[in-house]
Amino acid sequence: MYDGPPVVVVGNGPVGQTTALLLARWSIPTIVLDAQERRTPAGSRSICQQRDTLDIWDSVGAGRAIADEGVTWRVARTYFREHELFHVAFADSGSSPFPPWVNLGQARVEQLLDERIADAPLIDVRWGTSVTGLTQEPGGARVETARGDLETPYVVACAGPHGDLARRAVGAEFEGRAFEDQFLICDIRCELPDRELERRFYFDPEWNPGRQVLMHPCPDSTYRIDWQVAPGFDLDRERATGDLDRRIRRIVGDRDYEVVWCTVYRFHSRCATTMGAGRVLLAGDCAHLVAPFGARGLNSGVADAENAAWRIAFELHGWGRDLTAAYDVERRGAARENLAITTRTMDFLVPQSDAGWTHRRAVLERAVTDPGARAQIDSGRLYAPFRYDDSPHPAVGAILPDHAVDGVRLRALARRGLLLLAREPVEAPDVGCPCAAVAVPEGLADELGLGAGEVWVVRPDAHVSAAVPHDQVAATVRSTLAPAG
Repeated sequence: MYDGPPVVVVGNGPVGQTTALLLARWSIPTIVLDAQERRTPAGSRSICQQRDTLDIWDSVGAGRAIADEGVTWRVARTYFREHELFHVAFADSGSSPFPPWVNLGQARVEQLLDERIADAPLIDVRWGTSVTGLTQEPGGARVETARGDLETPYVVACAGPHGDLARRAVGAEFEGRAFEDQFLICDIRCELPDRELERRFYFDPEWNPGRQVLMHPCPDSTYRIDWQVAPGFDLDRERATGDLDRRIRRIVGDRDYEVVWCTVYRFHSRCATTMGAGRVLLAGDCAHLVAPFGARGLNSGVADAENAAWRIAFELHGWGRDLTAAYDVERRGAARENLAITTRTMDFLVPQSDAGWTHRRAVLERAVTDPGARAQIDSGRLYAPFRYDDSPHPAVGAILPDHAVDGVRLRALARRGLLLLAREPVEAPDVGCPCAAVAVPEGLADELGLGAGEVWVVRPDAHVSAAVPHDQVAATVRSTLAPAG
């Protein structure tokens, strides 16, 4: 049992909360620091929670509550002017207990995670505690605050885009660009029964010509609407002149509505040049910023948290060594993929050249009558977990498909330590850490692609790290726990 100093988590948003909860699940104490005096809920912000993110939250007791409160949207429709170009209907959840997507505002997600933290004695939350210095030392780090300094074996910095101290501590630049175009975001409460289970994306509607509008359903008859707006947009003037009301009425008609929250954003595409070095790891918006089209920000940040937590926990328990060194490689790879995808989306939504605008108009106009042109439309490719390995084996590096054996979910077993999967019984080697072995029934093995004589080694974040013959299992498990050895 680990009995050393707590890990310090900087930032008490969803990524920091998830990190602390996951570490507590591994019996690792944390101190969570946040400069705010208290939580101040404001607007929807990140609203789209993907199935695998819900699954991570389920491992700390919050996934079911978040899924049940959220809106499960079933259809994503895309329009050009008055024409519906295509729609995507999401499949049933299949073997997963969670739907593909739910919408629930970040503020409510934070409240539900706070409830889990309140039941976790290993988590010490310290509001009103600004970090004034962060330095690495042999075997740990020093965190300076106005309320005293902390010595810690690891820091996970989830401090958001302004986490300059943490980025300096790992020697990272925050490279990328900002998009000049602005977006107006409003949460409105209104009864719109024909849209309560649909995401709608509009290119060039007559009520926002030359620009986009995105509309998402949220709980309690609330909708988040994102308008691309002209440079120099002034929200105060929009309200004062009645233009905001007219803007909303073009969508809701003469129905009664209430504006719950409203703000203006500019989107950034940035990634830290390193996401971890020594005893400091960066996660969430502290490490990467992406445009929201595709819901890749928070979902990717939660995956950062899980990757960081199991590595830190295994090292502190003495179950592995040199594990955190791979965090930067894996999660920066995921961040770069997200940046590439969202940058392509933004370049289609908001072209940066005359040639880009010409291409966009031509594709959209052709797509009205030519189904073949619709594949060129980019309104945001939705988030999915990153594959960590380019192995020719299709399972290696990917997250384990969500199936159960004898009523027990394989992902839940994996998140208890290491998991070995084979068609035939296999003995788990004695490597010090929790390690389970499961014989997979023939039908499921066929569905998974688990070969005869093959053993899959599954990591504590439910990603398959290797597929090897039986006689290589012990050596492969040891190399998983000590990759530099």
